[in-house]
Amino acid sequence: MTSAKITSATIVPALEFRDVAKTFTLHLRGGVQLPVMGGADLAVYPGECVVLGGPSGAGKSSLLKMAYGNYRCDRGTILVRDGETVTDVASASPREVLALRRHTISYVSQFLRVIPRVGAREVVASAGREGGLAADRALARAEELLSCLNLPERLWDLPPATFSGGEQQRVNIARGLIAERPILLLDEPTASLDARNRAVVVELIRARQAAGAALLGIFHDTDVREAVATRVVDVTAFRQRQAA
Repeated sequence: MTSAKITSATIVPALEFRDVAKTFTLHLRGGVQLPVMGGADLAVYPGECVVLGGPSGAGKSSLLKMAYGNYRCDRGTILVRDGETVTDVASASPREVLALRRHTISYVSQFLRVIPRVGAREVVASAGREGGLAADRALARAEELLSCLNLPERLWDLPPATFSGGEQQRVNIARGLIAERPILLLDEPTASLDARNRAVVVELIRARQAAGAALLGIFHDTDVREAVATRVVDVTAFRQRQAA
């Protein structure tokens, strides 16, 4: 059983990692074990934007993917709270993970994966419908976000596969933000953007934070990181715990 009711009136984290460990097995190298982290403890509260720091390969993206259910952890719990319900992603069934993605967790990755012939506006609007928005509201909100992110209207009905990297990323950001779920995971969302659109994304992130969402992200752009972070957590500390 992975879900329970929260009875305490105390403010609790929206997302919490407790003693989380992850090791990859390299099957093409004879089953070599590659430890990523051990004993990771991290809590993200509503209204926070926690930024993960540390060098490439330290496990930042792995933490996000474990929270989203793309990776399983080897040990520990990953608690996701929505209202009075808490779910342990580490032991959740695939159906429970999918339910969290529909109603609780949004994830903006560095890459956009969509049906090749579907237009950008519909790509974003469909994410809104999946998140519970009525069809007309999802369409209107998709247009609002695409306009805010400076994607030309002439591109809205074209498939994003034909776009530049920066244009695709703007569609990806709109898709992740449209449903306004209480937890938002961000994996370098501004990596392909120019200064103008990075500033737009900063404002969108601040708006979600002000609305009470809990954000956990990776930002290699120093200006963006400083603009949005309420605190920075160096994930190399989790690797040091494993070595200890």
